[in-house]
Amino acid sequence: MRWGAGLLTLACATFGAALGHATVIEPEPVNDAAITGAAFPKALSEFAFFQDVRDQHPSAGVYPYALKTPLWSDGAEKLRFIYLPEGTQLAADGDGLLQFPVGAAIIKTFAFGEGEARRLIETRVLLHRTDGWVALPYRWNAEQTEATLALAGGRIDLVTPAGEAMSYAIPNKNQCKTCHSKDGEVIPIGPKARNLSAEWLGLMAETGVLDRVPEGADSLPDWRTHATGPATPLARAYLDVNCAHCHQPGGGASNSGLDLRWEQSDAHAIGIMKRPVAAGRGAGGPPHRRS
Repeated sequence: MRWGAGLLTLACATFGAALGHATVIEPEPVNDAAITGAAFPKALSEFAFFQDVRDQHPSAGVYPYALKTPLWSDGAEKLRFIYLPEGTQLAADGDGLLQFPVGAAIIKTFAFGEGEARRLIETRVLLHRTDGWVALPYRWNAEQTEATLALAGGRIDLVTPAGEAMSYAIPNKNQCKTCHSKDGEVIPIGPKARNLSAEWLGLMAETGVLDRVPEGADSLPDWRTHATGPATPLARAYLDVNCAHCHQPGGGASNSGLDLRWEQSDAHAIGIMKRPVAAGRGAGGPPHRRS
């Protein structure tokens, strides 16, 4: 289980580091000023989110997590972390997005390959500053020793573990808003209580990192069961995670009239017997009949 026992072990180690137990060499603390300041740090290492950047070993206060149904990203493995400043905690808001204090950060590294062959491609960070969330992309160097700010995005030619050659796209800073925007504001979209395991949430609550485990948590199906599990909840989870950040009221594709959020129960709103009202690529029907 990729995000099971191993992830919880790493999380426990992080909690231990946070509590200062058995520390022989004082690790470098996370740079809070880099998160909350107005500047855009040029290198990922300036944040000090990791004690070992190549292995993605988190610093104290940086907690790994995984999603039960993750967003598909060209088959990339994604290593997810959250950072909370000392003395703060996450707040539950029903089964939806966890609420982060100012000074928090969400870190996501995209990688291909396994073991010694694993190659880190990019790391995206969301920084919660006093005037809102800021999204920044960082591109890893060939030596895998540093990731540098890539405001303009970029392209990387690579071959996936499945043998597929592709031109991988790192989004530019503005493109981050394509998925992370609602009502004109940049927001996180991943760490929702319904898409996090009960084990991880329980550990967070037990150690005071989360105020409580909310009702409705851990309700999305585990995507690893997609070949054998019930189709309807798996399909709804896929649409919620991969599509609903745009297809919901206030989202970037709200003019489509689709609302693909997990909590939406109106069949017409999720597209059943619904006629297209926009002419995008997902409008459906033969090309000559789209309008």
